[in-house]
Order: sequence, then structure tokens, then C-alpha cells
Amino acid sequence: MEKKDRIDAFGAAVLLGFSMLMGLNQVMIKLVNAGFSPVFQAGLRSACALIPVVLFALIMRRKLSVRDGSLLPGLFSGSLFAVEFMLLFTALEYTAVSRASIFMYTMPVWVAIGAHFLIPGEHLTPRRALGLVLAVLGVGVAMLDEPPSWTPNALLGDMMCIAGAMCWAGIALTARTTKLSKSSPEMQLTYQLVVSAPILLAAALYIGNPIREPTAVILGLFAFQVLVVVSIGFLCWFAILRIYPASDMTSFSFLAPVFGVLASWVILDEKLSLSIVLALVMVGAGIFLISWRRKVPLVVPKSQQPDQ
Repeated sequence: MEKKDRIDAFGAAVLLGFSMLMGLNQVMIKLVNAGFSPVFQAGLRSACALIPVVLFALIMRRKLSVRDGSLLPGLFSGSLFAVEFMLLFTALEYTAVSRASIFMYTMPVWVAIGAHFLIPGEHLTPRRALGLVLAVLGVGVAMLDEPPSWTPNALLGDMMCIAGAMCWAGIALTARTTKLSKSSPEMQLTYQLVVSAPILLAAALYIGNPIREPTAVILGLFAFQVLVVVSIGFLCWFAILRIYPASDMTSFSFLAPVFGVLASWVILDEKLSLSIVLALVMVGAGIFLISWRRKVPLVVPKSQQPDQ
């Protein structure tokens, strides 16, 4: 498909579906934790997802190569990916999905802070700084909320989610500031899966018993994660990233925590307190202000304008 300069109805529908998928993802992780230990689940998911991702890249003739200078940043990106999901999957043992959704999707906040120092032209403008303040205050509101099932480990889970979001931001910044940017999106995902799978599986064996009580339902949910969330979901994201402006696409990122909170309420029966709803609104508004880009109209010099 040809490149487009704005999000159309098709692009909006795909991005809306992707946001819903990301919102459901954390609910599925928490449910599958009953059958597999968190770190083992994360490692097994990376290992299983690698097969369809590589097959897709080969069928579509995407470039899969380490000769473009991307090997070292690719390995670093994969290591961050492993740490991110080790933190997230484990955090969902301790904290509620509604809280995890808010904390994990603060990723654009940490990207904005890192980009201010690392990427020319990405300085924190007053509007983006306001978004940053709103999002951080929203995180504070969420952490002050004390759910009925609160335990001392809940705070640990919250902090692990925030650290995971920082790792996610580190992956995005690595892809933008190193030679990893020369790699195809499929190669970037391959780096993440190839590196994270052995790290996570080895860590799971060291931590303890990786197998808990898997059932047919849990195996089905795990298969859905592998085939739909990681393989199809992320490959669709990469595909539309080639068509639509990245700045427009990131404006949809604030929808993922909304769907995550709603999914936790509908599926897991987690209570939606006023504090969580307020935190969600604040973080979502902050992400929108950080991600939104004003379109600058293209001015064609008179010398290049067609004769009237």
C-alpha cells in the first residue's frame, strides 16, 4: 500500500483494534500465570512467537540481517525486552491489572524524557512538559489508591511495572538513536525474541518450578498471546507503521491503558475506584499531549508552483 499523510478510517480501525489487543494482553498474562510461572511464560512466549515472525519475514521477503551494524544495539534491545517482560509478568502476580495498565503505558513519558537529551529536535516543549506533569501526577494518584486486595507486595508490583515501562522506552530510544534504525521492523522484533527467549527461560529454571497447573483454557490463552498478540498484533503494527505517519499513530497509545482498565473490570471483576479512573484520565491526557504533533503545512515555493 502507498504511504499516506494522515490516519484514515482503515488505519484508525486497525489502531483501535491493536489498542484493544494490548489492553487485553495483561489480563491474559495474569490468567496464564496460574498455569506457568511468570518468567517461564514470558520466555516460552518469545520462543514460540519467533517461528511465525521469521516465517512471515521470509515469505514477505523482509530483510533479516546483522550486517548493517545493528548487532550490538539489537542485542541490547533484546536484553531490555527480556527485562521488561520479566518485570511485567512478575508484577502481575502482585498488583492489579488496572494499576499495571496505567503504569506500563507511561512508556511515552519516559521516551519523551530520554529523547529530550538524546535526540536533536525532540526537546520538551511547554505542551509536552505539561503532559509529562499530568502523567506523573496520574501515576501518583494511582499509587495512592488502596484496593481491597492490597498487600505490601502490591507496591513492589507497581514499581516493577514502572521499571518495565522504562525498559520499553529504552527499546524505542535504542531503535531511534542507533544503527538498529537501519533494520527492518521484522528484524528488530526478531532481535527481541531471539535474545529474550533464552534469558527468560534460563532465569525461570533458576527461580523455581516453571510449570504450575496448566489447563486447556490456559493453554488456549497462551496460544492466543503467541499467535495474535505477539505475531499478528505486532506485525500489523509494523505494517501500518510503513503506511501512516508515526506521530499520528502514537496519538492512539493513550487508548491501550483505557482498554486495559476496562478489561480488568469486565473479565477479572477488579473494582474501578474513583482514584483509578482519575489516574487513567490524567495519564491518558498526558500521553496525548506528549505524543501529539501539530502538522505543518507544506509550502511550495512560487518557482515550483504550476502555471495557472
